[in-house]
Order: sequence, then C-alpha cells, then structure tokens
Amino acid sequence: MTDATGTAELRPLQVEMNGINVIAESERKGHPRDLFWPWFAANVSVLGLSYGAFVLGFGISFWQALIVGVAGIVLSFLACGFIAVAGKRGSAPTMVLSRAAFGVNGNKLPAVISWVLTVGWETVLVILATLATATVFARLGWGGGTGTKVVALIVVVALTIFGGVMGFDLIMRLQTWITIVTGVFTVAFIALAAGKIHWPAVSGIHGGSAEAIIGALVFTMTGFGLGWVNCAADYSRYLPRRSSSRGVIGWTTFASSIAPVLLLVFGLLLAGSSKDLFNAIQTDPIGALATLLPTWFLVPFAIVAVLGLIGGSVLDIYSSGLALLTLGVRIPRYQAALIDGTVMTLGTIYVVFFAHNFVGQFEGFLITLGVPIAAWCGVMLADIALRRRDYAETELFTPAGRYGDIRWLPVLAVVAATGIGWGLVTNGSASWLTWQGYLLGPFGLGGKDGAWAFANLGVLVALAFGFLVTLLFSRAAVRAEESAPLPAPAAV
Repeated sequence: MTDATGTAELRPLQVEMNGINVIAESERKGHPRDLFWPWFAANVSVLGLSYGAFVLGFGISFWQALIVGVAGIVLSFLACGFIAVAGKRGSAPTMVLSRAAFGVNGNKLPAVISWVLTVGWETVLVILATLATATVFARLGWGGGTGTKVVALIVVVALTIFGGVMGFDLIMRLQTWITIVTGVFTVAFIALAAGKIHWPAVSGIHGGSAEAIIGALVFTMTGFGLGWVNCAADYSRYLPRRSSSRGVIGWTTFASSIAPVLLLVFGLLLAGSSKDLFNAIQTDPIGALATLLPTWFLVPFAIVAVLGLIGGSVLDIYSSGLALLTLGVRIPRYQAALIDGTVMTLGTIYVVFFAHNFVGQFEGFLITLGVPIAAWCGVMLADIALRRRDYAETELFTPAGRYGDIRWLPVLAVVAATGIGWGLVTNGSASWLTWQGYLLGPFGLGGKDGAWAFANLGVLVALAFGFLVTLLFSRAAVRAEESAPLPAPAAV
C-alpha cells in the first residue's frame, strides 16, 4: 500500500509478516532522518539519570565522569551508526547481514550471543519499569507491595509483547509518541529536580585513578551503544538503497546519543549532590529518583519512566525475535516475539520477587555479555569497512553461496577474543562470575585484587582484537566474495 507519492505507508495496526527475509523494494520507505524516532525513544529513558550514580560508583570525580560518560555514549552509538549502514545496503536484519562475515552457519555463534543479550536487556528494562511503578505507588500511599508489582508487571509485559508482535510499522508509530511524551515529561522532571543539586558537594568529589576512569568508560559503552550494536541494522533495513550512508550514521548516532548525554550529565549532578540518593539508586535505579519530586508529579513521573523503558524493551523484543529466527527456528516472526516475551516474563518474575542486589547482577550481566558482543562488533565493523559493494542478498540464506558455510577466522577470533576478554574483567558483586579475571595475574595487572581488576579491559581488548584480526586477514576473502557479479535484487 502506497500514498500519492508512491511511498509505502505505515500500517501500524497490522501484524508485520516480514521476518528475516530481505525487504522487498516496494516496502522500502522513508529517509535516514526517520531513524530519529525509534532510536531517541529507545534511549530517552530516565534510567540514563541513574547512570550518573553508576559511573560515580567507580570512584572518579564529576569531571572525569563527564568526559568518560560522554565519550562512552557517543563512541558506542557511533558503532551502531556504522552497522546501521549495513541494513541499508542489505535490507536484512543485523544478524542475517552478519552471515557475510561469519558464514551462514558460522554466524549461529554470534546469533546466540545476540539473542541472549537482547532478551537480557528487555528483561532488565521490564524489571526496572515494574520496580519504579511500585515505588511511585508506595509514595502515593496506593500500596507498593506484591499486588502492585504484579499489576505493573502484567501491564508492562503486555505492552512490550504487543509492540514486538505487531512489528515495524507499529513500533515506528509508537516510538514517535513515546519520544514526544517522554521528552516533555523528562524536561519537567529536570526542572523540578534541579533545586536538589549542590555544586559544592559535586565539585568536592575526589578524582580517581586511570584504572577507575577506564572502568567507567567501558561500563558506559556496554550500558549504552554496545548493548544495541547487534540490533543496529534492524530498522535501517527498510530504507531505500539510495539513502545516504552518512545520513544513516549521523541520524542513528545523534538520535541515540543526545538524550543519554543530557540525562547522564544531570544524573551525575544529582548523585554527586546526595549520598543517600547515590545509595538508593543502587537498589532501585528508577524508583529512587521519585524521592526528589513533589507528590503531584509522581504520576507523570511514573508515566515517563515506564514509557521510556518500554520504548527500549519493544526494540529489544523485536530484535531478539529476529535473532531467534536467524538461528534457524522456523516459525513466524510474531511467534518468536511471543517466545522471547515468555522468557522475559519469567526472568522478571524471578528478579522482582525473589532476587536481591539488582545493580550488582546488572553490572555483571553487562560486562560478561559485553565481551563477546564487543568481539562481534569489532569483526562486523571491520567487515563493513572492507566491503565496497552491496550484499548479495539471496546468498545470505544459503551455505552454498559466496558467503560460505563457516568462515573460521572470524568465528575463532570471537572465541579467542572472548576467552581473553573474560580473563581481563571481574564482577565482584555477582558471585556467579568469580571465575573471571583469570588473566589479570599472568598479564602482570595485579590479579583479581589489583588496581586493574575493575577496569574491564577485556571489553576493549575484545573489540580491538576482533576488529584488527578481521581487517588484517579477511581482506582477500571479502575481495573474492565481491569479485563475482551480484545476483538480481531479491523480490521478497
């Protein structure tokens, strides 16, 4: 269905039937600037304010936190921008395009990593929305116990799964409204909470070591852009081929970064002003912010908090469904979203009603999965940089095509980078991850109790390793792939 100009219209109330197939020419629509809406909405969450406390928790000063926070956000989302270009060039989901680098079946390893990461992120966001709602209701005197959490969980899960099942067109429309509503209410929150800032307290925070600064940088990168790189082409794949690559990179990076940067700066000022708030955020990252507000604004705050988190969880459940299909599961896309929604719900129930020390487990989750996804990101960025032609789309679906069955060099690069990376990170708050950091001693970095223990060097090492190995040793393979003529563009 097209409008008077011949451009395909959005059909938000129809279930999207596209799965991991190549998007037909007739369905490609829009402009790079349209990427602003989904990416801004997914990252305008007030969770960005809580990152102020997380980053200061590394024991660094406000100015150090400001520099590494902004750098970590922008650089990690710039990686998303470069990967989004592949979507425009191949019109397929991110993890299908990844087959060009890893081979059709070799790509199952990064697809598994991507699926676990996106399901984990959507679960985290639903957990935060549930806890925030309970905290706000408790402050209002409406009850914040088990009953409230159950109702909040049902509502948030239902909205997330509904968006994921309906698909691209509804998500684009939904994210537009989430952007507008959350943007307005977030500005109101900042205006109301600004009086809680005490600059003498903020400026008096002592600076930290180089190891602490690097650790904060890596944590920021994994918490923002590196959590999205494996989804970055899922929305740009609907753009026409003629769309500007610079526009795709620019709009993806700008839309993803602008809200987190502003929220992080304000969050640093708030967390640095109050030790009580700093500590409260460690337990309830969103709900703790409600203590700064007058009672009359608590309901709008709950709306902006929940909508912002849903904006992110909807994108995650959509992409996790695509990752599941990329693994070879032969079901419609909407059924894959339902499966992921079930896993998400069970994970949320466990954390909300049975687990404790959420932030410690959250940091462990981010860093642990941040290592292999950074390795994949390095491989993917180098592979995209090496390519001069559009993807041979139909051959992304057959091991007999030019991309092959398994390309062992990239696969082994991810495995090796992950092994090295996990040996260079530690997670003291997550007891199930005490095995990590096994290379800190042999590499002369002071062991698991040394100064470098929490610098999380493994993420940066994995990213660099994957990038350099691919850039240096895959050039001939990519040139051989591109030497054959491209097949006719896919019609479906």
